Amino acid sequence: MEVLIRLADLDAKVVSANAEQQLPPLVFIHGSYHAAWCWDDKWMPYLSALGFDCFAISILGQGGSNVPNAPVAGTIQSHAADVSNVIRQLVGRPPVLVGHSFGGLIVQAYLADVAKDWESSKDEGTPFAPLTGAVLACSVPPTGNMELVKRYMRTRPILSVKITLSLAAKMFGSSLSLCRDSFFSPQLPEAEVKRYQALLRDSSKIPLFDLRSLNASLPVAKPPAFCPPVMVLGAADDVVVDDQGVRETAEFFNTLPVVLPSMPHDIMLDLGWKDAADVMLQWLATHGAIPKQ
Repeated sequence: MEVLIRLADLDAKVVSANAEQQLPPLVFIHGSYHAAWCWDDKWMPYLSALGFDCFAISILGQGGSNVPNAPVAGTIQSHAADVSNVIRQLVGRPPVLVGHSFGGLIVQAYLADVAKDWESSKDEGTPFAPLTGAVLACSVPPTGNMELVKRYMRTRPILSVKITLSLAAKMFGSSLSLCRDSFFSPQLPEAEVKRYQALLRDSSKIPLFDLRSLNASLPVAKPPAFCPPVMVLGAADDVVVDDQGVRETAEFFNTLPVVLPSMPHDIMLDLGWKDAADVMLQWLATHGAIPKQ
């Protein structure tokens, strides 16, 4: 599997005799039509300069990862197991796990089988390697995206057609306007949209999952009582995951959502990327997942 790594700037890294005061690693999981590059473009250079070891994983069949000899890359459970193996073998200590869009659903599957501590997760399989925290960014909710699709068809039929053409028919790769409308803000410079469009077009070799089988398996199971802090981060101008989807996810994890104003779906790439990263860090510090600076 492709894993992009940016280790912490040693000058910025928090050094403490108490390991609990050290900054945890950050592990990033992308969504559909993306790959590890989407985190390495802006967030990982910024966060590693602040002292975080950063790891971005390309799910099987995406980016530079190997392509399975199968119609789809796997299931949310198999992808979660792959993430856990990377954490065990490469990261080596409990990270904050950040998932975007369908990557957020993979994180939710991970949380359902997360281990309480490192000792109980030494072997492959479940329970998965322990976490310090989790962030569900513009995440598909625990019940999947079917209700999202139905809501858009009822309440925003024109947008529903555009999103279907863009994502289901993959026209984001040929239409710059559909690519922008799906992932980015009107203010992002055209040259940036074109650059990202080329990366998006080449990222996915096979689908992440079989959506029919996925939806039949949902909702995801509830996390255990010892589940680490989970942040639900939404974007006010997201046309892929609506506010009701964000609220559903927050209610499932018994937390309040944090919604970024005037931000589109790809919060880690658009103009407000730094504000989005800072909001995430502030929440994680407030809820004990990272040390307060």
